[in-house]
This record gives sequence, structure tokens and C-alpha cells, in this order.
Amino acid sequence: MVYLLLGSNLGDSAALLEEAIEAIAKRIGTLSRRSAVYETQAWGKEDQPNFLNQAIAVETNLSPLEVLEQALWIEKELGRVRLERWGARLIDIDVILYGNEVVDIEDKLQVPHPQMQNRRFVLEPLAEIAGAALHPILNQTISEILLNLNDTLEVSKTKYNT
Repeated sequence: MVYLLLGSNLGDSAALLEEAIEAIAKRIGTLSRRSAVYETQAWGKEDQPNFLNQAIAVETNLSPLEVLEQALWIEKELGRVRLERWGARLIDIDVILYGNEVVDIEDKLQVPHPQMQNRRFVLEPLAEIAGAALHPILNQTISEILLNLNDTLEVSKTKYNT
């Protein structure tokens, strides 16, 4: 099982999340679960519109690197252009967890996502669909990590519950 976090804060964000999920189902694997859609304040670069974020669980036969490659292809297909770190974007697809695996491919992919335990906008939707999942490095569940989180950025469920 791979857990992905989708995010968008440009264009029709709710529609872009749905388009991304459809493309993921075609290119990466079978959608198993999805969280509600959350509206979140921007993290890292705060002078931009709020994001819509959603966590999904996907059953896949692809390797972690193949998942990343497909996610990047989907982002590009949906119009993502990388202009600045943590900048506004049409779509973002992050690999958060890949089963219990720890992956470190220099300059390409780190799983678990190296900042997930510090970000409410990742943990809130992920806990909704995988609260009992274990972080393979911290040896805590997603729900436990969320309980001890210091991030105070606002994260709230939206009307876009697909």
C-alpha cells in the first residue's frame, strides 16, 4: 500500500484533485481509501492561496521509484510547472508512505516523506485513512504523531468531500 498526499492551490483545485485521483487509478494502482478534502494554510511560503489537500491509499505493484515517476508524469500532464520551492501549484503529488519500507534514493525519493511528522496538512488527512499505520523510522502510528504535533497551521475539512 502506498499513501499519497495530493495538494493544489491554483486553478479549480477540487477538480484537479479529482483528475489526479483518476490518473493515479489508471497509472499507479487501485484506489483503496481517500480522506476528506482539507483546506490548509500554505506551509513554508505563506504568501499564497490556501491549499486543498487530500490523502489517498493506493494498492500498487509498482516500486516506490516507479510510483514517484508516475506521480511526476501525472503532475506534468495536469499542468504543473515547478517555479519555486514551496510555491503555488496546480497539483502536487507526494509519496508519504510505501508500506513499511524505508527508501532513500539521493536527490530523488525519501520514504517516509522526511517532513511528514512536522506537517499538520499531511497528518490530518493521512490519520483519517491510516491512523494506525506505523511510521517505520519513528516507530509511532500516524495518530500518535498527530497527537504530539507542534504545527499550528489551520487545517479544516471542506465541502469538497468526493
